[in-house]
Amino acid sequence: MRVARLAGLSALTALLLAALLQPAWGQASPIAINATPAGGGATQYSVPVQTLLFLTALGFLPALLLLTTSFTRIVIVLSLLRMALGTQTAPPNQVIIGLSLFLTFFVMGPTFDRMYEQAYQPFSQQKISFEQAAELASVPMKEFMLKHTRANDLDLFVHMARIDKTAATIEKPADLPIRVIIPAFVTSELKTAFQIGFMVFIPFLVIDMVVASVLMSMGMMMLSPVLVSLPFKLMLFVVADGWNLLIGSLVASFSP
Repeated sequence: MRVARLAGLSALTALLLAALLQPAWGQASPIAINATPAGGGATQYSVPVQTLLFLTALGFLPALLLLTTSFTRIVIVLSLLRMALGTQTAPPNQVIIGLSLFLTFFVMGPTFDRMYEQAYQPFSQQKISFEQAAELASVPMKEFMLKHTRANDLDLFVHMARIDKTAATIEKPADLPIRVIIPAFVTSELKTAFQIGFMVFIPFLVIDMVVASVLMSMGMMMLSPVLVSLPFKLMLFVVADGWNLLIGSLVASFSP
């Protein structure tokens, strides 16, 4: 069942993009588009058109994965950890990206499950239209992003978009358009990631300062403090079980 749900993730991406691109579907196009009326006032597009939209949506999958999930916070913190350790290329970029992806799937599992059950399954069984599935798929993602978005960041983009929050159509933050929620969420994630990175840097910075002071007091000016402090930072990180603490804290930061 888990494999099937992950397989439906690409289809869910197409549904989310459909919610953003829906106003443009009705414009004239030189390509012959077969559209037939569907129930509830919706429009059912031909299979070639749906296939074209789906393949186009796959090109936006990396951007959606980066900006609408926990990936941004995780990959930035892991990158800052490598900088704090001073190991430059260890762990390599492939390991950091891979670990960030799997941690993202772990954190986003409940949200993806809801999208699969509420949007993809009814759509695959032809119980709802493509437009309805896109709208249903965006609800869990909006809830996740709003849960981790600061109020001042959300207000900033609402103000720049000139949206009246007192309007009858905006009864709660979830009613805001996704074009406002996504940049507000990314801004909050960047701030949180750098806050966590600052806390990660402190113990390693102290070690660098102590080693530099000792070397200077001994008159060893030609010896690089970074080279001497690296083994001590690695030993501290291993003794303190740093990977367990850091990954546990990162995952816990997304808990309700």
